[in-house]
Amino acid sequence: MAKACALHILVKTKAEAEKLKQQLAKGADFGLLAKKHSLCPSGKKGGDLGEFRPGQMVRAFDEVVFKKAVLEVHGPVKTQFGFHLIKTLYRS
Repeated sequence: MAKACALHILVKTKAEAEKLKQQLAKGADFGLLAKKHSLCPSGKKGGDLGEFRPGQMVRAFDEVVFKKAVLEVHGPVKTQFGFHLIKTLYRS
């Protein structure tokens, strides 16, 4: 069965997510931004969600992790929790 490992940053607004994405594009460290800005408890671990399988996360999140390019920052992705920036580390 498929599984993946991803990092994410969860923020309240699309504008905030866009601003963080610009910082990442300029070389900012994903983990440090997650620790500083993410509303998710995973922020303490640099946004690391560990390994998970399809269906364990909300659909919009799964769509990115299991279908989009690995090691690129995707988003902002809107869910009921807020806006995510997602970086899939690997998929198997």
